[in-house]
Amino acid sequence: MRVLNLHRRVLAASPADVWAMVEKLGGPDDLLWPSDSWPRVRFDRALQPGARGGHGPIRYEVTAVEPGRKLSLRFLAPAGFDGTHAFEVLPQTTGGCELVHTITMDTRGPALLSWPLVFRPLHDALLEDLLDRAAALTGTVGEWAEWSVWVRVLRLLLSGEKSR
Repeated sequence: MRVLNLHRRVLAASPADVWAMVEKLGGPDDLLWPSDSWPRVRFDRALQPGARGGHGPIRYEVTAVEPGRKLSLRFLAPAGFDGTHAFEVLPQTTGGCELVHTITMDTRGPALLSWPLVFRPLHDALLEDLLDRAAALTGTVGEWAEWSVWVRVLRLLLSGEKSR
């Protein structure tokens, strides 16, 4: 099954300021990743081609970095996730920029069920939390996303955590 999953947020900040957050993902100064609510993202080295990392059961490898603009990664796990995901910082003509996260992949085998039933809802909630954090860090006014009942149930079943 072909998957295109897109999350985006317009932010009242310069592309350089937003990129500064993206390039710190998984590092000691990472302010963007919502690690207070989700498994921490980690990499084996600085974000550069060949760096490997992930969060929870998700594993990936950095395939390209276009400084100031785009971070591209390829899925290594779970099985059946064949594709990429990327963070992009796009300047806006009206000022500020847009932070975009895109997954483009084909699912096969167990991922035909695990993506739509488990991983997609959790991924969507995590990405909205990340974008909410980016908005808060850049002074962009907005409401914090609420987790769906299904996301709360999944979190309870998978980790025993009570959710907000």
